[in-house]
Amino acid sequence: MSLLVVGSVAFDSIETPHGNVDDALGGSASFFSVVASNFIKPRLVGVVGEDFPQEHKDLFEKKGIDISGLVTEKGKTFRWKGRYHKDMNIRDTLEVHLNVFGTFNPILPDHFKDSKFVFLANSSPIVQAKVLDQVTKPELVMADTMDLWINIQKKELLELLPRIDGLLLNDSEAMLLTGESNLVRAGHATRKLGPKFVILKKGEHGAMLFSEAGVFVVPAFPTEKVIDPTGAGDSFAGGVMGALASDNDKSQGSLRRAMGYGTVVASLTVEGFGLDKLNSVSRKDIDQRYSDYRSMLAF
Repeated sequence: MSLLVVGSVAFDSIETPHGNVDDALGGSASFFSVVASNFIKPRLVGVVGEDFPQEHKDLFEKKGIDISGLVTEKGKTFRWKGRYHKDMNIRDTLEVHLNVFGTFNPILPDHFKDSKFVFLANSSPIVQAKVLDQVTKPELVMADTMDLWINIQKKELLELLPRIDGLLLNDSEAMLLTGESNLVRAGHATRKLGPKFVILKKGEHGAMLFSEAGVFVVPAFPTEKVIDPTGAGDSFAGGVMGALASDNDKSQGSLRRAMGYGTVVASLTVEGFGLDKLNSVSRKDIDQRYSDYRSMLAF
């Protein structure tokens, strides 16, 4: 079953209490596709500049990621620089240079247009809608969003929501979108805006699923050493969508199991800088942690 992701490919410069790294491969589509490649061969659509090294493209291809939709444009690749505090829930964005990503207009290769599972990574809802216009008959579409788009393109976001199956956002974004001060009410209210299900990311506190079946909660996997939280949310999404696409199953039970996989791959991501940990992780490692996670939740 085919899985498409459309999003950013970037260079991240990161400072944490455990050290720092400069110009590490990052971006939503990078984290998502590297994780998803443990379940299925994903299709990636994104844009990079002339400074993007061949070694990163080689990494994608080595993992079975189809990068036919990764275009190179004149200019520089999207760059982000951030600093995490001792409490890694607190992050300062020091620099953002959109560069070629600022004018990103995704055009799907013809053989991508029949993708059955589609993830619209965090970007303008206008861009996300343009991607949907190009996909012929998707079976499940999930989108990510953030406070920026809720504040400046809320109308376009509200027009997008009835067109997708699932929406991924964090707790504060759900409350901002709906005006609700209670997280549970915010989750239900978000679903009433159009998507069939809503997943609220709660960082170290796990995630919540809101669907017609009710509310489902997964705790985070207890991780002793958090090196770098960058990309954890995108990794979570890659685990969820990768598991769903590989099973070719959109049932409530499959979605709940997929959230378990999303949780454990996110816990692996934070154990290294950028993609370092994920590059050395195998499906066997993921399955072992998933088994450990299920054992923790058994009553």
